[in-house]
Amino acid sequence: MKEGNGMTLNEDQWKILKAVLDAETPLNLNQLVDLTGLDMPLVSATIQWGQESGWLDVAENQREELVPAEEAKELLGSGLPERRALSLLAETGRMPMKDVAAKAQELDIPMHEIIKWGSARGWFEKDKGELVLTETGKTAMQTLDADENAMNIAIARGGVYLDDLADLDIDVERVKKLLGTRALVAKIKPRTIRIVHLNETGTSILRSKDIRIVKERNTLTSEDISSGEWRNIRLRHYDVTLAAESVAPAKIHLMQKIIQETRTAFLEMGFEEIVSPIVESAFWDFDALFQPQDHPARDMQDTFYLTRPAEARLPDAEIVERVKRTHEDGGDTGSTGWGYTWSEARARQTVLRTHTTASTIRAVQANPRPPRKVFCVGKVFRNESLSYKHLPEFHQVDGIIIDENGSLATLLGTLKEFYRKMGFEKVRFKPDFFPYTEPSAEISVYMESKNAWIEFGGSGLFRPEVTRPLGCHVPVLAWGLGLERLAMLRYGLKDIRELYWSDIDKIKEVPLCQ
Repeated sequence: MKEGNGMTLNEDQWKILKAVLDAETPLNLNQLVDLTGLDMPLVSATIQWGQESGWLDVAENQREELVPAEEAKELLGSGLPERRALSLLAETGRMPMKDVAAKAQELDIPMHEIIKWGSARGWFEKDKGELVLTETGKTAMQTLDADENAMNIAIARGGVYLDDLADLDIDVERVKKLLGTRALVAKIKPRTIRIVHLNETGTSILRSKDIRIVKERNTLTSEDISSGEWRNIRLRHYDVTLAAESVAPAKIHLMQKIIQETRTAFLEMGFEEIVSPIVESAFWDFDALFQPQDHPARDMQDTFYLTRPAEARLPDAEIVERVKRTHEDGGDTGSTGWGYTWSEARARQTVLRTHTTASTIRAVQANPRPPRKVFCVGKVFRNESLSYKHLPEFHQVDGIIIDENGSLATLLGTLKEFYRKMGFEKVRFKPDFFPYTEPSAEISVYMESKNAWIEFGGSGLFRPEVTRPLGCHVPVLAWGLGLERLAMLRYGLKDIRELYWSDIDKIKEVPLCQ
């Protein structure tokens, strides 16, 4: 602050600027904090003020820091899984995979970690059902790998920059390869390092005799006023636009938040929530929905069948008989059915439910009298390979409306209101085919951020072949929606697996109101 012909600084400003002046080389902000003993926000504010005043030049360097995870010290101390596995092959150099798995289980070593990271390091190879110790693996028994050396340094220092590791002759590229995606051990985080030095203007002013150092306080005391000391005190100014320390409030997991919002939306619309077992009979999962027993979706490559218990109880014999007749010849529904001999044994098979429609169809049978509105949110299971857009275990919401005056317009209006509550204003429907509804409609919502329509689920009116065998003779409006896809779009994720990664930092970064 300029006063008269001189310059006035408070004690902290002088302490920080004097440290920069006395330094033989430019300093970064962390070094200034260590030298002055002042807090980082105060140091940052002073440096920004000095830069804006034309005294300081600030350069930004981009560096990468290796930051150990909380469990890193324990993991390194006991040995990473692949290193512990070296001892299993030390004597023979090779071992059948099943024996390795048994030994690993006995020693509580994750088998998938042994294979994944042991192969990545070049320590192990698979050969005709055996795990083989390579020459690189034999050498590793006597020496630490680059990432292990780096981690020991990072643990000792609380973090280390990768370029500092290079100065210690540690292979940085190998460290990146082995630790770049191993979050349980460490993370490699980009850092912006601000380097500060005085320019000619700042040096000239600080070395002049025109600098006045004053005390700076938040308030004046009665003693300051009575003693006249107030003349040497400057009241502190506050800049409310400066960045404050980040605070990470407690948050609900991203997927749990979507589930809670979904439940709230339907409850506000007057729906009743229901539940049903995850282990379901093929009867309720498939047969009651008029899905033929030779349908490809019922094959083992698509559905998880249980061996224990292998069979489930079926409902009343009368209901089973009506469903059987509907499959074989249409029964009393006016349909011709599928024209095959229906098997009660296949209907008794137990499966991990493939959709929550099994819950809502149970609700139709339990109470088919209108009016009724129910929904179910829960996990479902499909025998699918894990990928960026597929999970073998995910969440669905299914709902039905039993209403003697229900129509397709009622269904579409209900779904449009649901998506409005979930934050999507633009919803469209187009005709589609689903095995147990007719008419049927595909649901899409418009994503402003992607400038595109995204499919979110299917809907329709249950066919008579579904409802009449269960004793319901009025329209039943039904829909099923995947929640992981909704979560991906809400949070801008490109890989569905990110929803279930143990990434606390990701949860911290998500806005509370998103």
